[in-house]
Amino acid sequence: MPQIMKKVYLLLTFISISVFSQKKFDNIKSEKLGEERRITIGLPPSYDEKSDRKYPVLYLFDGDYLFDPFLGAVSYGSYWDDIPEMIIIGIHQNKNDEREDDSTIDQNEGLPFEKGAKFFEFVGAELIPYIEKKYHTAPFRIIAGHDITASFANFYLYKEDPIFNAYICFSPELAPKMEVRIAEKFAKIKQPIFYYLSAGEGDNKKIKEPIEKLNSNIKIANNPLVNYKYEVFKGATHYTEVLHSIPSALYQIFESYRPINSAEYNDKIAVLETGYADYLEKKYATMSEILGYQVPVRMNDFKVIENLILKKNAYDELGKMAEIGNVNYPKAMLGEYELGLMYEKMGDPKHASKKYQNASQMEPIGDLNKDLMYEKIDEMNTLAKKSK
Repeated sequence: MPQIMKKVYLLLTFISISVFSQKKFDNIKSEKLGEERRITIGLPPSYDEKSDRKYPVLYLFDGDYLFDPFLGAVSYGSYWDDIPEMIIIGIHQNKNDEREDDSTIDQNEGLPFEKGAKFFEFVGAELIPYIEKKYHTAPFRIIAGHDITASFANFYLYKEDPIFNAYICFSPELAPKMEVRIAEKFAKIKQPIFYYLSAGEGDNKKIKEPIEKLNSNIKIANNPLVNYKYEVFKGATHYTEVLHSIPSALYQIFESYRPINSAEYNDKIAVLETGYADYLEKKYATMSEILGYQVPVRMNDFKVIENLILKKNAYDELGKMAEIGNVNYPKAMLGEYELGLMYEKMGDPKHASKKYQNASQMEPIGDLNKDLMYEKIDEMNTLAKKSK
């Protein structure tokens, strides 16, 4: 089966599996709204109540129709480790015009009003605390919506300290003054924010013109702390553009999370004259800082950098690789192996043998195991005798 067909097949499989095996429902009694609100919850395949592992949380307005497409995209992307697993919360808004009522605004002030003001408080003061108390959540929150709910999501940006780290807005029907207020906020913001904005070529002028103004204003604000992307999808309608946008938005937000690919390797790493291990350390430090939890260095990324160091004869950097290995996998033989490799390549088989001996007493990892360590010990001992 061709590789692309395999990926398509897996995508369809993950959508069907995840929809039926991870989805559950809950009702939240809201004092703010004076009623119960229904939510859909999607937990990652690896979620375990007994584990300390934490997950970013994706909150969805229009959860009735946005939940399944997002769940499928997240399942697919996390399978290839391009994006992290995450908890998905879909807010139901399809009963008795709930989405319109929830999005009520004062047309003069351009702010949440009446039921809209109550719904605004429900999300920030009731829903988020409820989810974070009940589940293992990381301090990285995403909010997404479509047309009027996408516009409503932007109101959380107006707060002095926005409660969401990333905003996904599909064809937003912007509230009055919003195309100016958001840009003004971005010009002053002092913490990293991700903002994804999209529209369909088939969106009507009433929607597209304010979006274009917003896009222009954000560009003028030009704040490096705002990770911003705007897309208009050709041939797409107000509704079909959402399916184009979902993966694009997720991959924008989690670009730093992705494993090292050929483009990153060729354009950013291989061109360096030195500092390959530092690049790996910084990549994961940035990733962990953005997500709010420690992301362990992938073994594949580790091996990519190790191989480059060997190719460039930068053997002293293997000491830094040993530090990275010990920090991320303290019980594994990785760190000691890297030191053994460093001494071996620098022509010191005696010290290399000692480090390989230490590694043999630790836990195997990846393609490193006791048999390999014993082979390296014998090889180093033989070299040490010949050098006498």
